[in-house]
Amino acid sequence: MTRSYPIFSFHAIASRLRQHPDSIQEIYLDESRQDQRARDLIKRAKETSVRLILCHQDRLNRIVGTVHHQGVVANVRQLKKYASIEDMLDSLTEPALLLVLDGVKDPHNLGACLRVADAFGVHAIITPKDRAVGLTATVHKVASGAADNVPLFPVTNLARTLDELKEGGIWITGTTADAGNRLDSVVLKGPMAWVLGAEEEGMRRLTRERCDQLVQIPMVGGVESLNVSVSAGICLFETFRQRAALAQPRADIATG
Repeated sequence: MTRSYPIFSFHAIASRLRQHPDSIQEIYLDESRQDQRARDLIKRAKETSVRLILCHQDRLNRIVGTVHHQGVVANVRQLKKYASIEDMLDSLTEPALLLVLDGVKDPHNLGACLRVADAFGVHAIITPKDRAVGLTATVHKVASGAADNVPLFPVTNLARTLDELKEGGIWITGTTADAGNRLDSVVLKGPMAWVLGAEEEGMRRLTRERCDQLVQIPMVGGVESLNVSVSAGICLFETFRQRAALAQPRADIATG
C-alpha cells in the first residue's frame, strides 16, 4: 500500500497540484482564508478534481504538529521513484551531477539544499539513512516544490555507496576548509558528485577518504564556515557555470 504523508504551505501544495495532482488525496484549507492565494488554490483543486476540505485551523495544527502551515495542508502519496541510484543513473543522457549530504539533520537545510539542487540541475541527492533528516513536511515547505523534482536516496552505507559511484566513473569532490585546492582553481566536468558535510561536524572520516579530491570555498570575510545549503549553492553554481561554458560552441574569429 502506498504511504501517504502531509505537506504544507501554499507554494509546496501548489507545486504538487501543478505537477502531480493525482498524488494528492485531499487538501485541508483554513476556512477563514478568503485571500487570493486561497481562492486560486480552490480553483486549481476544482480543475484537477482534488478533494478540498474547509476546516478550522486547529485541525491543521493537529495534522502537521505546527502552527506554521500557512492555513493549508495536503495529504499526499509518495511519488513514483527510481528503483535505485543505478536505475536513475542509467536513465541519464548527460553527465551525472549528484549532491551527497553527509549527516544533514536540520530540515530547513535539507529543504534549502533541494532548492539549489533543483535550480542547478542536480540529478539526485544522496543522504545516509541514519543520523540525517528525511523528507518531512518542513523539508517540503522549505524546498518549495523542489522535493518533487529532485530524487532523494537515503542509503544504509554512505561510504560503500561512494565506492560504487567511483567504480561507475563518477568523480567524487568533497568540500572542506583545509583543502589545498580552491573552488575557483578546479575543473568541474564529466560525471561528478559533490559531497558536503553536516552542519557542525563536517564530513565523517570514511566519507572524506572516499573523495577523489577536496576543495575549499575561498572566503575573505571573518566567518569561518558557511551554511551547508549556501556552500551547496556556491559549488553547484560553479559547476553549472563551467558546464554551460563547455556547452557553448566556440566562434571562429576570421583574421586578415
